[in-house]
Amino acid sequence: MLGLKYLKAPPTVHVIQYVGGKPTRRGAGLSFFYYGPTTSLVAVPTASTEAPFIIDQVTNDFQQVTIQGRCTYRVRDPERLAAMMDFTLQANGTDYATDDPKKLPERIVNIAKVIIQREVKARDLRGALALLDKLADIAGPQMAANKEIESLGIEVLGVAIAAIKPNPETARALEAQAREQILKEADDAIYERRNASVEQERTVKENELNTEIAVENKRREIAEAKMEAQRALQGREHDMQNIQREFDIKQEEKRKALVALAAANAQKEAEARAYGIQAVVKAFADADPKLVQALTMAGLKPEIIIANAFQGLAENAGKIGTLNITPELLQDLMKRK
Repeated sequence: MLGLKYLKAPPTVHVIQYVGGKPTRRGAGLSFFYYGPTTSLVAVPTASTEAPFIIDQVTNDFQQVTIQGRCTYRVRDPERLAAMMDFTLQANGTDYATDDPKKLPERIVNIAKVIIQREVKARDLRGALALLDKLADIAGPQMAANKEIESLGIEVLGVAIAAIKPNPETARALEAQAREQILKEADDAIYERRNASVEQERTVKENELNTEIAVENKRREIAEAKMEAQRALQGREHDMQNIQREFDIKQEEKRKALVALAAANAQKEAEARAYGIQAVVKAFADADPKLVQALTMAGLKPEIIIANAFQGLAENAGKIGTLNITPELLQDLMKRK
């Protein structure tokens, strides 16, 4: 039939059918036949959409930065969005009759830009660059609470910031400054390491010196102990020498006393012997010499007696005329020898 058409919408598209200016059918994922000359169709996508953006902003210290990111949203209330913007389909039932559907992401991005620019403008360059990890958490809740977004029936799912970059000249300056800071930190680290090495070496030297001092003190104590022991030994030796000297003196005195006693005894013995000899001599003074000689020879050995006899013969040789000595006598005398 001429003018009769068929529409089949996906589940992520909310369709509203108007006939005679009044909504007759509405819902997501509808499929139905309609008469084109008298029907107007509104199709509002409800699937989540990502809207990328790039923002150029100047910080409060007049440095330009570029922010790259994206905003994710979905249509929460398609009836409200359809009332605020035109999502009417053309007669072919496929294309939109206006550019409003294309303008919706721009409106969402513009709201995000306003919030992000306000945050970046309030900071200097370093503060703006430091917002990379925080800016999404700041912009997301503010967009969700934005009245314009709420009036459109939009739900902001999230904001992601991919990069915050300064212009190339500023980036090179920051790199140079950061490089110099890194080099300075490296120099400081080398200086600290050298200082630590010097400090450790000083500690080692102090420990070695303290060890040498302790060893020297111990050596001095040992030397003093040895000297003290030597002095004590010398004192004991001196005492021993004194004791030995006193002992020697006493022994000498005893020896002298013994010698004197021995001399006195010897003198007494000599006097006793002299007295005895004197008594004997006195007893034999008036005796016959031959008797004395005979008494003297009493008890002597025969050979001695014979020798005395030959001595007597020799003394009286002038008075002897003839002396006969037999060989037997001589042999007997030789045997006695």
